[in-house]
Amino acid sequence: MLINWYPGHMHKAQKEVRKIMPSVDIVIEVCDARLPFSSANPMLEQIRANKPSLKVLTKSDLADPKATKLWLDALCQGDSSDALAITKDNPSIARTIPDRARKLLKGRANQFKAIKALILGIPNVGKSTLINTLAGKKIASVGNEPAVTKAQQKIKIADDFLLIDSPGMTWPGSKSEIVNYRLATSGAIRDTAMSYDDVGIFAAEFMAERYPEQLMKAYQLPSLKEEGWQILEQIAKKRGCMQRGGADFQRVGELLVRELRAGKLGRITLEQPGADCDHLKTN
Repeated sequence: MLINWYPGHMHKAQKEVRKIMPSVDIVIEVCDARLPFSSANPMLEQIRANKPSLKVLTKSDLADPKATKLWLDALCQGDSSDALAITKDNPSIARTIPDRARKLLKGRANQFKAIKALILGIPNVGKSTLINTLAGKKIASVGNEPAVTKAQQKIKIADDFLLIDSPGMTWPGSKSEIVNYRLATSGAIRDTAMSYDDVGIFAAEFMAERYPEQLMKAYQLPSLKEEGWQILEQIAKKRGCMQRGGADFQRVGELLVRELRAGKLGRITLEQPGADCDHLKTN
């Protein structure tokens, strides 16, 4: 699956981030707890150099809690990195971010200057919701469509803490097909850049391999067929997504993907640290 979606403002955002990075104290990257590796911007590691990093895993109420714990352990490596998992229904955890940043910057040369924290995240990952939570009011626009934020802005969170918001940065599709499928399944890619029948097959095969009981329970299936398209056909028959000649794969694929995104299939994580991601880090 090749994603070709790289709007002009995304390219502009990347240039702006490179320009502002030398004056930034810490980088806060917002990732999806269901796919912390695939939703992280690979360009950021090159751009941020040795700046301290705080990873914020959003939508953790939709993710497998055991997998989230493994991810937090994997991401909290060394004295200059930290990670936490948050949900929009429990803002108190998100509000600890300034204190976590201060702790990471405890040995900073100039302790009297306000901390400048650059916050980044790919489209539709929940960055705008997090900014509004930290600010205590609506600052950033929130929407279900990717790429709502357009312009860079500075938000004063406290006298000693300044948040710099940059538009969501993405890239023109990963070289890895699996990363693109994970992003599409999570909702990070526009519908116009993907096909629901294709992504639906990926989601069906993933669920059958990792969460078969949850898939069978959600659609009242006594067993699962071997191929993804066959599983979609099973679901189509149960949910009335049939047309003349057989299953309407576009319709049932969209049904499965949207219900997975909404948590109706249970708490799902699309990748585990280690084997699921290590071989993709050069892509």
